[in-house]
Amino acid sequence: MSDENQDIELSEQSCEFTQDGITVQVGIYRLKDSNDGWTLEVVDDDDNSLIWEDTFPTEMDAWNEFQRALEEEGIAQLIGPPDEAVH
Repeated sequence: MSDENQDIELSEQSCEFTQDGITVQVGIYRLKDSNDGWTLEVVDDDDNSLIWEDTFPTEMDAWNEFQRALEEEGIAQLIGPPDEAVH
């Protein structure tokens, strides 16, 4: 079975998050019924997306990494301006 036919398990930690007037969707997910790590993705209102290369052993580890990135970089730098966003 290919990856595109597998279901995704979305963490309860996934949410819409707003800071300094900027709203992003925080997605924490993995393949359903998998022991693989959790993927962390942040998507802004312009559909610019930042996906962490490494996975995380738990949902909370992924959430904590999101919080760390917010504290160190700020929400505006997490995605960047629309013309410079990471895809």
